[in-house]
Amino acid sequence: MSVETYKNLAGTVLTRPPRLGPVRLVAIDGPAGSGKTTFARRLATALRAAGARVTEVHVDDLLEGWADLVSFWPRLEEWVLGPLRRGRDAAYRVYDWHAGDWAPGWRPLPVPDVLVLEGVSAARAAARVELSLGVYLVADRELRLARGIERDGEALRPHWLRWMAEEDRHYALDRTRDHVEVLVDGAPAAPHDAEAEYVSAGRG
Repeated sequence: MSVETYKNLAGTVLTRPPRLGPVRLVAIDGPAGSGKTTFARRLATALRAAGARVTEVHVDDLLEGWADLVSFWPRLEEWVLGPLRRGRDAAYRVYDWHAGDWAPGWRPLPVPDVLVLEGVSAARAAARVELSLGVYLVADRELRLARGIERDGEALRPHWLRWMAEEDRHYALDRTRDHVEVLVDGAPAAPHDAEAEYVSAGRG
């Protein structure tokens, strides 16, 4: 376990060749409540500071509700990965979780230097050959559940419990954390500057 900087991690990404057509694909994976969104934002900030054109895509925006944990991938492939692989601008629809339906219109996604894909199953086996970097965040199960309930409300606890059980099944089959390069502590006790640094939990 060690304290690392987002600046250095961004530098690592940018030294690697693109594997998704002209795009460097970075996947930030890990179970719900582990801190993926925050990590993705901070890494994207460091990449932009290094001069890269960066787009963040959040898996949650592509899920058609609570039952779509892993089955959304063809949608991601058609809307985002496929066009970018061919060097073409992409666009995708965003799911409105409150309305329970897709929001109107499409969100444009011009070809970036780096695509940061954040969310559960982002670094799944289907993506590995095209990843420039895979990251997996870890955190205690009860802490992750507490974070989720604090954010979404007690009424959604049954959804969270079903979701976490489905995550367990997915990760047991996919063995994601065994195949990523960077493991990150999603609830670190070690002193560090959270905006500029993260705590490594070792290697995948």
